[in-house]
Amino acid sequence: MSGALRSGSFRSKCRAAGAASIWLAGLCVATAAQAQYLHSRSAVPAPVRPEVDRAYVQLMASPTVQRLLDAVRDDHPRATIDLRRLTEIEAPPFKEQARAEAFLARLKALGLADARIDAEGNVLGLRKGRGNGPTLLVSAHLDTVFPAGTDVTIKERDGRLYAPGISDNTRGLAVLLSWLRVLNEQKIQTEGDLLFAANVGEEELGNLRGMKHLFAEHPEIDGLVALEPAPDDSVLIFGTASRRYEVTFEGPGGHSFGAFGRVPSAIHGMGRAIAKIADLKTPRFPRTTFTVGTVSGGTSVNTIAPQARMAIDIRSDANGPLLATEKKIFAAIDAAVREENHRWGVDTLRVSSRLIGDRPGGRTPSDAPIVEAAVRANTAFGRRTVFRGGSTDANVPMSLGIPAIVVGGGGLTGGFHALDEWIDLHEAWRGAQNSLLTVLGLVGVQGVSAPLLAKRPPP
Repeated sequence: MSGALRSGSFRSKCRAAGAASIWLAGLCVATAAQAQYLHSRSAVPAPVRPEVDRAYVQLMASPTVQRLLDAVRDDHPRATIDLRRLTEIEAPPFKEQARAEAFLARLKALGLADARIDAEGNVLGLRKGRGNGPTLLVSAHLDTVFPAGTDVTIKERDGRLYAPGISDNTRGLAVLLSWLRVLNEQKIQTEGDLLFAANVGEEELGNLRGMKHLFAEHPEIDGLVALEPAPDDSVLIFGTASRRYEVTFEGPGGHSFGAFGRVPSAIHGMGRAIAKIADLKTPRFPRTTFTVGTVSGGTSVNTIAPQARMAIDIRSDANGPLLATEKKIFAAIDAAVREENHRWGVDTLRVSSRLIGDRPGGRTPSDAPIVEAAVRANTAFGRRTVFRGGSTDANVPMSLGIPAIVVGGGGLTGGFHALDEWIDLHEAWRGAQNSLLTVLGLVGVQGVSAPLLAKRPPP
């Protein structure tokens, strides 16, 4: 989902709002999207609270942390090897097992002897802190959008590596391994615990099943930092909700000549429905969208179709407009079926629907400590933060009121969800440094800084 919010009336509201609303201010300056799955909403963030600033001053002044950041840079060749190996293990939706096992083996080799694959297929490994802080989940998703049998061999051209899924999200997996390696080698003791996860179900109809399982089974998680192929200055704080339906039209069918005038066509009824859906209006703010993504049906060119099927995707940055648009879509479908039946004076065309995707939405407030930590880490590297939104693994904790953000793992990326997906790894370690610094501020480092992420009260 890419595209910026642009509206004259919206800009007027922004000018009138000024700095009174941090959330609205965060929406007011839209920039061009740099990642296909994100839409941009950026602003000059409010100054961070003193304790956040103090923590990052302490971290950046620490020789221990500086050595750790240098180690991230020096680990880049090994991270690239991990990226190559994992990319060439295919991980279609619902078939992530081979890549999961490879990632699990790497976690165990890097010292997480109790790492495991859970009942949903997520790979989990806990790096214990001193017990004086929160539990932070750091994650990247295992699955890609590509079906089994896709050629995932890496090709190199003009300084870029090309392969399906190499940036979305195998780079994130490689960065997690790099973090674990350098934290161990540099003997960094965090105050809080780091729960490393390579999760399933982020893409396609995975329906965020991996994250839903994680947060259902692990109430001890106090926050999430997820890695995705986002620009280094980005912090995703808005989770776009979505619902997806498969809609089936069914009638008696018949010969195109012999039964003409006596039976309705499932395809014609579906066509009427699509035309009505296409004419629907949705709000620009909160951004709300829909599409009929796939259609199928019929048995032959000379048959009045007994069945037709379509899949609908509905998304919104707010739950109210999402449900309102869903209601309009199903009203349009029902009207189309009535019209097709009325056209032939029958009532034999029927329609049914099945929910095939349900991604909850939410947001992490821009003044939450987890967001301010990311903003301050960006500042430490001379970057101005851009707030973004999209549909990612962070949707699940956001919907539960658990602090969550998505940041980049480094590298220039493009061609998402295409066979020629690519990544340019020139100085990609800088992004890995930046996001790790965010994580360190949240969990705290022994003898350097206290955790910024608070522990959640027991459920």
